[in-house]
Amino acid sequence: MADSNHYQILQVSPKATQTEIKQAYRRLAKQFHPDSNQDTASHEHIVRLNAAYEILGDSQNRQSYDRQLFAATTHRQQRTANAQRHYQQQRETEQDTDKQLQQWMRQVYRPVNQKLASILNPLKSQIDELSADPFDDELLEAFQSYINHCRELLKGAHLCFRSMPNPRPVAGVAANLYYCLNQLGDALDELETFTLNYDEHYLHTGQEMFRIAAGLRREAMANIKNIPD
Repeated sequence: MADSNHYQILQVSPKATQTEIKQAYRRLAKQFHPDSNQDTASHEHIVRLNAAYEILGDSQNRQSYDRQLFAATTHRQQRTANAQRHYQQQRETEQDTDKQLQQWMRQVYRPVNQKLASILNPLKSQIDELSADPFDDELLEAFQSYINHCRELLKGAHLCFRSMPNPRPVAGVAANLYYCLNQLGDALDELETFTLNYDEHYLHTGQEMFRIAAGLRREAMANIKNIPD
């Protein structure tokens, strides 16, 4: 069975918990990563480890492993499509009134903007701390805690953003926020992957997505200055 093959690659029992699978993957990724151990470095083994953990590291993927469902790409495409449909529904049902505009500023823009700042601003200091030794477990756990906290903030920002349709005068601002939120969601996925396989490509990609998200937030803040409060 291909199922047992993935478990063998990660050297865990099919009854292993998700925590045990994650620990095994992190241990083996460090063992075979060229920056960690030149004697045991193996690009081919890293590729097999990544493929195995992509299935076993996600409980939903793991449950449907016998059907070979690679849910990550499908989930991302569906999430984007659903968000776009929801955004169009907001535009179609909006009512352009001063009362709604003020309510949107209080209920959507201000809390979302605050949460975005809480996600974006600490990244540099977090990466500076991690750069002291990316293979240090304590530093990596601290960085993982930051990612988890960002996910909670992002979840709250999404809830605020979807809590009411945007009035017509702030359609451009809403669009900037929408794309900023999506950028951050993908960026956190990249940073999360780095904490699992120590591949700096994912760290750099996540940083670049953060930079784009910060630019989108600045555009929203600049546009909102012309909107009456």
